[in-house]
Amino acid sequence: MRNAYARGQRVENSYLVRERDRRRRRELVLILVAALPLGLCLLVYVWSHLQVLDAGYRIDELEHALHELNQRERRLRLEAAHLSSPRRIEERAVRDLGMEPPERRQMVFLEELP
Repeated sequence: MRNAYARGQRVENSYLVRERDRRRRRELVLILVAALPLGLCLLVYVWSHLQVLDAGYRIDELEHALHELNQRERRLRLEAAHLSSPRRIEERAVRDLGMEPPERRQMVFLEELP
Protein backbone atom coordinates (compact mmCIF):
# COMPACT_ATOMS: atom_id res chain seq x y z
CA MET A 1 0.00 0.00 0.00
CA ARG A 2 2.05 2.77 -1.30
CA ASN A 3 -0.45 5.49 -1.50
CA ALA A 4 -3.88 4.69 -0.16
CA TYR A 5 -5.22 8.14 -0.86
CA ALA A 6 -3.90 8.46 -4.37
CA ARG A 7 -6.78 6.70 -5.95
CA GLY A 8 -10.13 8.24 -5.23
CA GLN A 9 -13.24 6.22 -5.10
CA ARG A 10 -16.47 7.56 -6.36
CA VAL A 11 -18.92 8.31 -3.55
CA GLU A 12 -22.57 7.62 -4.17
CA ASN A 13 -24.58 10.51 -2.65
CA SER A 14 -27.78 10.15 -4.58
CA TYR A 15 -29.62 8.75 -1.56
CA LEU A 16 -28.62 11.57 0.79
CA VAL A 17 -31.28 14.21 1.40
CA ARG A 18 -30.51 17.45 3.18
CA GLU A 19 -33.07 18.57 5.68
CA ARG A 20 -33.42 22.19 6.72
CA ASP A 21 -32.59 22.87 10.33
CA ARG A 22 -35.67 24.42 11.90
CA ARG A 23 -33.77 25.74 14.89
CA ARG A 24 -31.36 27.62 12.66
CA ARG A 25 -34.25 29.11 10.68
CA ARG A 26 -35.91 30.20 13.93
CA GLU A 27 -32.64 31.81 15.09
CA LEU A 28 -32.23 33.65 11.80
CA VAL A 29 -35.81 34.97 11.95
CA LEU A 30 -35.28 36.07 15.56
CA ILE A 31 -32.05 37.88 14.65
CA LEU A 32 -33.77 39.53 11.70
CA VAL A 33 -36.71 40.64 13.84
CA ALA A 34 -34.32 42.05 16.44
CA ALA A 35 -32.03 43.78 13.90
CA LEU A 36 -34.74 45.23 11.65
CA PRO A 37 -35.95 47.97 14.06
CA LEU A 38 -32.37 48.89 14.86
CA GLY A 39 -31.54 49.12 11.17
CA LEU A 40 -34.64 51.22 10.49
CA CYS A 41 -33.75 53.58 13.33
CA LEU A 42 -30.24 53.92 11.99
CA LEU A 43 -31.57 54.55 8.49
CA VAL A 44 -33.96 57.27 9.75
CA TYR A 45 -31.14 58.90 11.73
CA VAL A 46 -28.81 58.95 8.72
CA TRP A 47 -31.57 60.29 6.45
CA SER A 48 -32.47 63.08 8.89
CA HIS A 49 -28.80 63.97 9.33
CA LEU A 50 -28.36 64.21 5.56
CA GLN A 51 -31.46 66.41 5.34
CA VAL A 52 -30.01 68.75 7.98
CA LEU A 53 -26.71 68.92 6.10
CA ASP A 54 -28.50 69.62 2.84
CA ALA A 55 -30.55 72.39 4.46
CA GLY A 56 -27.36 73.88 5.91
CA TYR A 57 -25.70 73.93 2.50
CA ARG A 58 -28.78 75.55 0.95
CA ILE A 59 -28.87 78.18 3.72
CA ASP A 60 -25.18 78.91 3.14
CA GLU A 61 -25.75 79.31 -0.61
CA LEU A 62 -28.73 81.60 -0.02
CA GLU A 63 -26.78 83.73 2.46
CA HIS A 64 -23.97 84.06 -0.08
CA ALA A 65 -26.46 85.05 -2.81
CA LEU A 66 -28.09 87.55 -0.41
CA HIS A 67 -24.70 89.10 0.34
CA GLU A 68 -23.94 89.43 -3.37
CA LEU A 69 -27.36 90.98 -4.03
CA ASN A 70 -26.87 93.45 -1.18
CA GLN A 71 -23.50 94.46 -2.64
CA ARG A 72 -25.05 94.86 -6.08
CA GLU A 73 -27.92 96.91 -4.66
CA ARG A 74 -25.42 99.19 -2.88
CA ARG A 75 -23.43 99.69 -6.09
CA LEU A 76 -26.63 100.42 -8.06
CA ARG A 77 -27.81 102.94 -5.45
CA LEU A 78 -24.46 104.70 -5.61
CA GLU A 79 -24.61 104.73 -9.40
CA ALA A 80 -28.20 106.03 -9.35
CA ALA A 81 -27.23 108.77 -6.90
CA HIS A 82 -24.29 109.73 -9.11
CA LEU A 83 -26.36 109.71 -12.30
CA SER A 84 -29.22 111.74 -10.80
CA SER A 85 -27.09 114.46 -9.21
CA PRO A 86 -28.21 117.93 -10.38
CA ARG A 87 -24.65 119.01 -11.25
CA ARG A 88 -24.13 116.03 -13.54
CA ILE A 89 -27.54 116.50 -15.21
CA GLU A 90 -26.73 120.15 -15.87
CA GLU A 91 -23.28 119.31 -17.29
CA ARG A 92 -24.77 116.69 -19.65
CA ALA A 93 -27.56 119.04 -20.73
CA VAL A 94 -25.05 121.75 -21.62
CA ARG A 95 -22.47 119.45 -23.20
CA ASP A 96 -24.61 116.85 -25.02
CA LEU A 97 -27.83 118.73 -25.75
CA GLY A 98 -26.47 122.23 -26.14
CA MET A 99 -28.81 123.67 -23.52
CA GLU A 100 -28.09 126.88 -21.68
CA PRO A 101 -29.40 128.29 -18.42
CA PRO A 102 -32.71 130.12 -19.00
CA GLU A 103 -32.76 133.90 -19.20
CA ARG A 104 -34.78 135.91 -16.75
CA ARG A 105 -37.49 136.72 -19.29
CA GLN A 106 -38.01 132.96 -20.03
CA MET A 107 -38.79 132.15 -16.41
CA VAL A 108 -42.36 132.08 -15.12
CA PHE A 109 -42.86 132.57 -11.40
CA LEU A 110 -45.87 131.29 -9.49
CA GLU A 111 -46.80 134.73 -8.17
CA GLU A 112 -47.24 136.06 -11.75
CA LEU A 113 -49.76 133.37 -12.80
CA PRO A 114 -53.44 134.51 -12.76
